[in-house]
Amino acid sequence: MNIPDRLRRQARNLRNAIELHNYNYFALDAPTIPDAEYDKLFRELQELEQRYPQLITPDSPTRRMGAAPLKEFPKIVHRTPMLSLGNAFEAAEVEAFDRRVRQTLRVESVEYAVEPKFDGLAVSLWYENGIFTTGATRGDGYIGEDVTLNLRTVKSIPLHLHGGLSSDSPPALLEVRGEVLMLKADFEKLNRQQRERNEREFINPRNAAAGSLRQLDPGITVTRRLTFFAYGIGAGTDGDVPRDKQSRVMDYLESLRFPVARERSVVNGVAALLEYHQEIGGRRECLPYDIDGTVYKVNDLAQQEQLGFVSRAPRFAVAHKFPAQEAVTEVLGINVQVGRTGTLTPVARLKPVFVGGVTVTNATLHNEDEIRRKDVMIGDSVIVRRAGDVIPEVVAVQKEKRSAHVKSFIMPDHCPVCGAKAVRLPGEAVTRCTGGLFCPAQRKQAILHFASRRAMNIDGLGDKLVEQLVDNAIIRTPADLYRLGITALAALERMAEKSAGNIINAIEKSKHTTLARFIYSLGIRNVGETTAKDLARYFGNLDRLMAADREVLQQVPDIGPVVAESIADFFAERHNLEVIEQLRAGGVQWEEGSGTQQAEAGSGVSLGKLGGKTFVLTGTLPHLSREDAKKKIEALGGKVSGSVSKKTNYIVAGADPGSKYDKAVELRIIILDEAGLLQLMEDSQTDGRSISENP
Repeated sequence: MNIPDRLRRQARNLRNAIELHNYNYFALDAPTIPDAEYDKLFRELQELEQRYPQLITPDSPTRRMGAAPLKEFPKIVHRTPMLSLGNAFEAAEVEAFDRRVRQTLRVESVEYAVEPKFDGLAVSLWYENGIFTTGATRGDGYIGEDVTLNLRTVKSIPLHLHGGLSSDSPPALLEVRGEVLMLKADFEKLNRQQRERNEREFINPRNAAAGSLRQLDPGITVTRRLTFFAYGIGAGTDGDVPRDKQSRVMDYLESLRFPVARERSVVNGVAALLEYHQEIGGRRECLPYDIDGTVYKVNDLAQQEQLGFVSRAPRFAVAHKFPAQEAVTEVLGINVQVGRTGTLTPVARLKPVFVGGVTVTNATLHNEDEIRRKDVMIGDSVIVRRAGDVIPEVVAVQKEKRSAHVKSFIMPDHCPVCGAKAVRLPGEAVTRCTGGLFCPAQRKQAILHFASRRAMNIDGLGDKLVEQLVDNAIIRTPADLYRLGITALAALERMAEKSAGNIINAIEKSKHTTLARFIYSLGIRNVGETTAKDLARYFGNLDRLMAADREVLQQVPDIGPVVAESIADFFAERHNLEVIEQLRAGGVQWEEGSGTQQAEAGSGVSLGKLGGKTFVLTGTLPHLSREDAKKKIEALGGKVSGSVSKKTNYIVAGADPGSKYDKAVELRIIILDEAGLLQLMEDSQTDGRSISENP
């Protein structure tokens, strides 16, 4: 079938446009069109090739979509061996490498091309007349595996080359060498998907990249977002392939639209090598991909040839490795640490192992679910990872080494620090101590929260002062604040007598508070300001709140079983009750009332107030600010919610009310303007009538 030239041009233009967008997106990280526009171009090319199969070319972007699964990978003999680099771990080894190079070349100083050492899988790509034809793994350096079909799915690998630095035509034959890896963000996304499917997670990005590239089914590889970075040329027969400098080889590869390390550079002398290594090491955690060191290559290609090779490694290059971030060791035991907020964290006690530049003896296991998911037992051999300043963690168990003497870990049901009950609430991954007011592990956090502006509002009692007070054993619980004297405070660092006096005055002032503020200051899990107000409004009295069981607590508007359990557990701890009693004895007081619970129990409705009624404010009121309106409603016992539901009694609407107004109309909720709200408030105060319910 003769295909019109215009269709051939259309297909060629679509291929070129799609590959350019792939280059911008995957190599430069600078997309130029939205994803929807890219998908439109891709579908257009697919439909054109389906109608006219003769238009399909080996370099068509549609060839990236995978192929039939293979039974095994064919073997490929490398035309030029892919030798590994020698390693240097200490500065002295780098200095020795530079000295050998200078002595062999008989020069005073050497220019080096330097770049990060990617932690991925080395591959070789072959191009014939600019078309990608074959790709192979490094293998043993002499024989690799043919993974061409899988490499076609990697969108950062060009399928067609577009000339070079000084020529519009690519070489007739070109071998490009580089590393296939998985970016950190793509690795996290892949493991998140693995967890959602209850499938095995990958240990690290290199493990994920290697496993993805060596899938016998390219249809699986195409679902894993792999990336390629070029680091050199194996063979080039003609064209404008640079033959003078390694740095120009990298510029040439970049001109062919291969991704290359942006962090590459050219330096002179061994001092500059070590400085570069230190600088890249400092940026390691911020890079989008994992690296395990830096690579130094003599920049002059003629000098490289003169230096030659020794055994299986070149004399002209070396890999300066960072300290290993992963190591294998044994779990000697599992302890539990209690954090500032009461979180119980299991920590593996390890046989000492050198990893990430330090000796590691402990590693976090995060929570009980993580221990079960990773199947960690006491006595196991495990892989431990430490990256930068990140807390070491156990990432995997070597189950093939598991003995018959391993022991399971059981999360304690009481806090190992204070002995209070430890609970794990529904929907939460962590277990927490309920002894918030007296647990030594939580002292600083409990006191800081108690003194915060929205709680007891003790001005001047900040982090550093609380730290000194606790560390010097001056206070142990919030109740001790009300026994503080000026002398003890003034003796602390950076605390003069006047400053101490101001703190004492602020503590004295805080004694007169509200029940809602006091409830919030206790730091009960899941009890924020709004819930504290709901509890104060409903019970009106602290003793009634402390005596309430889970069923009674769930009668409070917007309090469900999880919050009710948190409150009940907190007040079930005898030591928490003792601290509250000490606070009262120290003079902390508030006005108490009957609460809507008592009013409802007596007559079934709230009389003369807005008690038990829920309001939603929307739009701009003509005279009242939203905060003023909220305060007026709450002063009369009402509650202000941020969303409309069937439990809403009134919606107060101003100008431009939005979707809340529409939902109120739909649910047939009473709608008031500002004047209507003010009238309702006046009526509720003056004649004691019952507030009407929703129609």
